[in-house]
Amino acid sequence: MKKKEMIAMLLAGGQGSRLGVLTAKVAKPAVAFGGKYRIIDFPLSNCINSGIDTVGVLTQYQPLRLNAHIGIGIPWDLDRNIGGVTVLPPYEKSTNSEWYTGTANAIYQNLEYMESYNPDYVLILSGDHIYKMDYEVMLDFHKENNADVTIAAMPVPIEEASRFGIVITDENNRITEFEEKPAHPRSNLASMGIYIFSWPVLREALLKKKDEPGCDFGKHVIPYCHVNGQRLFAYEYNGYWKDVGTLGSYWEANMELIDIIPDFNLYEEFWKIYTNTGCIPPQYISENSVIEKSIICNGTEIYGEVHNSVIGSNVVIGQGAVVRDSIIMQDVVIGENCVIDKSIIAEHVKVGDNVTLGIGSDIPNKLKPNIYSFGLVTIGENSVIPANVQIGKNTAISGVTVKEDYVDGVLESGETLIKVGEQA
Repeated sequence: MKKKEMIAMLLAGGQGSRLGVLTAKVAKPAVAFGGKYRIIDFPLSNCINSGIDTVGVLTQYQPLRLNAHIGIGIPWDLDRNIGGVTVLPPYEKSTNSEWYTGTANAIYQNLEYMESYNPDYVLILSGDHIYKMDYEVMLDFHKENNADVTIAAMPVPIEEASRFGIVITDENNRITEFEEKPAHPRSNLASMGIYIFSWPVLREALLKKKDEPGCDFGKHVIPYCHVNGQRLFAYEYNGYWKDVGTLGSYWEANMELIDIIPDFNLYEEFWKIYTNTGCIPPQYISENSVIEKSIICNGTEIYGEVHNSVIGSNVVIGQGAVVRDSIIMQDVVIGENCVIDKSIIAEHVKVGDNVTLGIGSDIPNKLKPNIYSFGLVTIGENSVIPANVQIGKNTAISGVTVKEDYVDGVLESGETLIKVGEQA
């Protein structure tokens, strides 16, 4: 078998619980982003654009949509005889199925997959960040420094540094210390969870730490390599990078795509973002519709107004409806004369006529104030909103709701409406 210089292992098992109802039925990397894409398209496209043709995608939580989306990797030109993209779910052991318990444990469970390519280097990636990075440049840096482990790191505001794994480096970018979420950070260089390991070093560390409960790169493997005198280097990255882990950051990152010259440009010829789009007819814009500063995907029919929004494919926006500052995912139907403000509506939702979303005052959500905030309305997939209701801010709805679920036709700001059998 032809030897691969570097293969990528993409961790895509995350539930993304801070995205609330958006990830109740789907893994975070499979959540729609920017209309026609899913979050995982970005690291996968980075791999192709960096010349990496062998990618193992490690799935765990709700993997079906991710598996269907990736398929055999044709959209990313990863349908190859040797290499290509392989979906790697946790092994079903005869006694009990072994779930991945931590990031490094997940990689350890796929030791055989990596050994089959016997690479010189292994690139470890997370499936839930939006960014463009040429991993080849990072690999060159790894080789130049004769490194055992290279960690991609980016400068963050020092007041936010305690949320990250922080690296402390000398004048040659060699890592002298590594602190996981320090209370009093001594540096503002944050690990991005992107690592290049020389394969023998990774293999040895995984075997050594295999019995560590919840074995994790940041907590166990990197410190182990450091203590054992391996050469660890920080590769500083200064481009656009967004962790879309909260509803606020997810909404913001989508809204930034609409700017005249977006920080994150989907339209660059030399760094294409690939995705699995299927065969969809073009969009239809009626003569009375108004569209301003928005992304509108194929198959969508617009009879109303859309301002500053990201609209997925196969969406219908009824006559007299006004959509502002919102993200509407694919296959959503919005009835006539609706007013939709600052809302995130997941796939396959039906909104009846004369519905108003995002009214009232910015009252914190009573059930999960740390998730349903930012003044947003969040509606989970396959939900139904009946006609003639009003829904306030910092609200979450999931399931087929009926008129009787709304007191006097209103869901007040800060309330949550999750039907029986749905997950909050």
